[in-house]
Amino acid sequence: MNILLKPIVTEKMTGLGDKFNRYGFIVAKNANKLQIKKAVEELYGVTVSDVNTMRYGGKVKTRNTKSGLLVGKTAATKKAVITLAEGSKIDFYSNI
Repeated sequence: MNILLKPIVTEKMTGLGDKFNRYGFIVAKNANKLQIKKAVEELYGVTVSDVNTMRYGGKVKTRNTKSGLLVGKTAATKKAVITLAEGSKIDFYSNI
């Protein structure tokens, strides 16, 4: 099972990374904090000091079209914000 699905690379998360040494990831819905910590440490070779997780439910979306009202739902996700130990750093742009 793949624990880390993709990193969150936004202005807000980049600012948190620079200022507080925190990085965000979209993770598998059934992953716990210990699995997330182990996956980040193995993949990036850093020391993780703290893991915070958030679950987001899918939103219902509707729109009007010529053929009537279309109703759908966005996917539910789970995010993890990782705090690294002093001196550790992750560079998402190193292999571009």
